[in-house]
Amino acid sequence: MAFVIVLAGGSSDERAVSERSGAAVAAALAKHGHTVKQINPATGLEAELLKQCDVVFPVLHGKGGEDGEIQKQLDELGIVYVGSDVAASELCFDKWVYKQFLRDKGLPVPNGEIASADNIWGFSLIAQPFVLKPVDGGSSVDTYIYRGGTIDKTFISDIFTRHPKLLLEELIEGSEITVAVLGNQSLPVIEIIPPASGEFDYENKYNGKSQELCPPQNINAEVQHQAQELALRAHKLTGCRDFSRTDIMVDAMGQLYILETNTIPGMTDQSLFPKAAATAGISMDKLCDQLVQMALARKTT
Repeated sequence: MAFVIVLAGGSSDERAVSERSGAAVAAALAKHGHTVKQINPATGLEAELLKQCDVVFPVLHGKGGEDGEIQKQLDELGIVYVGSDVAASELCFDKWVYKQFLRDKGLPVPNGEIASADNIWGFSLIAQPFVLKPVDGGSSVDTYIYRGGTIDKTFISDIFTRHPKLLLEELIEGSEITVAVLGNQSLPVIEIIPPASGEFDYENKYNGKSQELCPPQNINAEVQHQAQELALRAHKLTGCRDFSRTDIMVDAMGQLYILETNTIPGMTDQSLFPKAAATAGISMDKLCDQLVQMALARKTT
C-alpha cells in the first residue's frame, strides 16, 4: 500500500465541492488500505511533507487545481500525481481554447464567441437561445442560460464584474449526457435530467433534485456508443491521462456536441464519475486505488 496525500479545498469558487470530493477520495483510499493525509493547499504546501509521500491525488476543482497550476508545482518538486499533466490541464481548463482545439480536430462543438461587457450585445448569438459562462470555471457557477423571453441584463452585467471575458455559446436543445473515461476506456453513459422547474445549475447539481440515469433511458444504444467514442477521442487528443469526464449535448436529431472535458471530475458521493464507475462494477475504493496505481506506474518509468 502507498502513502497518498490528497489535495482538496483550495481557494476557487468550487472549494466546497472540492472539500467533499477530497473527503470521499481519502475515505475510499483508507478503506482500500492506503495511508492517507488530506491537505488544503490554500493554507500552504509543505514541500518536505509532499516529498515523503508516494503519490499525490489532487481533487482540486477550478482555478489552482484544474488549470495546471498545482501540477506545475508538483512537477517542479519531482512528485508523481494522479491525473492530467500541465499541458492537458491548461488546454481543457480554458473553454475557448479547448473549443477551438476540438473544432480544428474535427470534433463537434456548439458555435460560440468570446464576449466582454463592452461587445456582448453586438453578437448575433444573442438573438437566439444561448448560454453564457466563464471560460475558466466549473460546476455551472456564474452560468446564464437564455431560452427566450426577456434577457436578464442585470444578472449578466453582474457576472461580468467577476469575469472580464465569458464564453457565449449557442444553446443546444436536447438531452445532456456525460461520459467518464478511466485510463483509456470509456465508462457507461449518464443521462442528466434537471428538475422540471430549473436547469442543471450549481444548486441542482448537488441538492439531489436532478435525475442522473445510468444507464440512460432516453438515449439509444447507438448514440451512447458514439458518445463514448467521442469522449475517448477528446480525452486522448487533449492529452488527458488517468481520468476525465466529458459533457455532451444530444439534439433532437441525435447529433452530438461536446461542451467540455473535466480533468479533475467531482468525486463526491453525488458525483457523476463515481456513479459511472459503479455502474461498470467498480466500487469507489477500487476506483481511487486504480487511479493511484496509474500514477505510481509512472514513478518507475
